[in-house]
Amino acid sequence: MHLYNLTLQPPTAAIQAVVGNFSGARQQEIIVSHGTRLELLRPDPQTGKVATVIATDVFGSIRSLASFRLTGATKDYAILGSDSGRIVILEYDTKTSSFVKLHQETYGKSGARRIVPGQYLATDPKGRSVMISAMEKAKLVYILNRDAAANLTISSPLEAHKNAAIIHHIVGLDVGFENPVFAALEVDYSESDQDPTGEAFSKAEKMLTYYELDLGLNHVVRKWSEPTDPRANLLVQVPGGQLASSDRYDGPSGVLVCCEDYIVYRHMDVPQHRVPIPRRRHPLEDKDRGVIITSAVMHKMKGAFFFLLQSEDGDLFKVTIEHEEEDVKALKIKYFDTVPVASSLCILKSGFLFIASEFGNHYLYQFQKLGDDDNEPEYSSTSYPDFGMADPQAGLPRAYFTPRPLENLALADELESLDPIIDSKVLNLLPNSDTPQIFAACGRGARSSLRILRHGLEVEESVSSELPGIPNAVWTTKRTEDDPYDSYIILSFVNGTLVLSIGETIEEVQDTGFLSSAPTLAVQQIGSDALLQVHPQGIRHVLSDRRVNEWRSSLHSPQPKSCTSNLIWMVN
Repeated sequence: MHLYNLTLQPPTAAIQAVVGNFSGARQQEIIVSHGTRLELLRPDPQTGKVATVIATDVFGSIRSLASFRLTGATKDYAILGSDSGRIVILEYDTKTSSFVKLHQETYGKSGARRIVPGQYLATDPKGRSVMISAMEKAKLVYILNRDAAANLTISSPLEAHKNAAIIHHIVGLDVGFENPVFAALEVDYSESDQDPTGEAFSKAEKMLTYYELDLGLNHVVRKWSEPTDPRANLLVQVPGGQLASSDRYDGPSGVLVCCEDYIVYRHMDVPQHRVPIPRRRHPLEDKDRGVIITSAVMHKMKGAFFFLLQSEDGDLFKVTIEHEEEDVKALKIKYFDTVPVASSLCILKSGFLFIASEFGNHYLYQFQKLGDDDNEPEYSSTSYPDFGMADPQAGLPRAYFTPRPLENLALADELESLDPIIDSKVLNLLPNSDTPQIFAACGRGARSSLRILRHGLEVEESVSSELPGIPNAVWTTKRTEDDPYDSYIILSFVNGTLVLSIGETIEEVQDTGFLSSAPTLAVQQIGSDALLQVHPQGIRHVLSDRRVNEWRSSLHSPQPKSCTSNLIWMVN
């Protein structure tokens, strides 16, 4: 199957990104969907640089992506919805450095169809179930569990369909260990479809609906449904559920409903809270233009949580909820920073924010602070009558902020992306060049760029170090047979040998066991964890515990010649 095609230039546009502990180690990774390609990125908490661990092409189009973790497990899994009509669960295998397909369940026809699920994915925070939804009518719920051998299992699909309904978004509610609940934004068009006058269409309501999965009966029921703002476009999960170690609650549960110009907190049988989305203060602003939230992320800390919501202008807003157990006291919002518009936002526990940009390069930012002690105005639902819901149909007084340079975030790394290429020309404008170049106009707005693409592989200088002279020979070697990368650079000079360690910096090391007072003829990692050095006076066999076995040559022997491999060596 790997011979079907060869991708010369992989796609760089990020459709969606999720964060999780996919390798099982104490480090978070990011899985990025590039449409037809999956990429696993690993940010380094020490240097702030992002490294690509694995990139895999798929024979299809990835429509949705989510991560989940089974209760009590130590690693996360990735779950995909695609145009294949199947739901796929992937596990990252550290031994083979590849994605392993654990389950592949067929539920519909292939193709990106409006009534075939795959457009939306939502997982239960405790990893017990997943809902996959189409743009219209169809919603399926799968139960995730373990078998007797602790292997991940997936059930047959349970239907949660609603005829003549357009689905705008779905999300899994945090209800602790109660029956899993999923929230959906839906519009019923059955009456509008039968009314040629258009009156029913103008009166159609957008509904916020809760679907509950009864784990005892293996059945999905419509638990609660209420009208919400007709311009609602996005749901954000609010932490909730009772802690296993105490009677305290993680949060009030429920969802944030992102509407045009407003953020509304909604939950079943509790008061609503509404705050305005701050707007840029500008003398020439279009007062008829609303502010829409395009992406959001929630981050939980010990005893607290907050949200980062991004508008279509790239402005980030920090949203917090004051609560006592399950009772919400206030919903607050304030300006945080401005970054490129993202298709997905990912917050890592190591203090980084990954921006999978909608257009242009992707960025990794480091949190400098959380914006708690700045002078930005904060808008609270308690400042308005009935928490901003005195008249749900009427607007709230507009809130404003002044954009500024980054203050709470600092750029740590940048990933190149050509998306979108507006135009390109093939020309040969460089002197002494035999092959033409591709001149591409990329990006959008202020982040547009003109890029020159050339044939061949680009060499990037990562680290440089001054040398005391010109070496006669250079080797790189691993410490052990199982090391994925080389650890040492060995430089042979006329009168000695220099050993450098390879890392974020190149440093000279002294305690390697190598003979530094003589030139080196050959270097080899041999056996499972030993090193071999051949020099004019003999052979040094360096063990993993730094013990050295040395074989000396005779004083009158000619200049030796050597040949080595991982299992044998020959010296003449």
